[in-house]
Amino acid sequence: MTSLNLCKIKLKRKFMTVYIDFTEIGDYEDFYTQLKEKLKLPDDFGDNLDALYDSITGFVEMPLHIEFVNMSVDQLENFEDLLITLEDAEDELEDFTFSYFLEQYEDEE
Repeated sequence: MTSLNLCKIKLKRKFMTVYIDFTEIGDYEDFYTQLKEKLKLPDDFGDNLDALYDSITGFVEMPLHIEFVNMSVDQLENFEDLLITLEDAEDELEDFTFSYFLEQYEDEE
């Protein structure tokens, strides 16, 4: 099998998407609780950014896409280190992607 064929096979792999809804998250403890449940992380997961990075770059099944939804502007600031950590992991890994979206407000008329 040529390297071109291997590249095509890799591109066809379907990413598992994990959604983290930030309407349910007030602090890092809430985030880690939801993340551990959705990624099936072990009970002894360290609940810190270093443990998160190590898990994503070493233990979590790939390919994986993590998507944060309904983030508020305040949460963007409060979780800035988390966003940077996941962006770093995305830069490091071919089979990992990450995105986040702000909560949507309807116009009041």
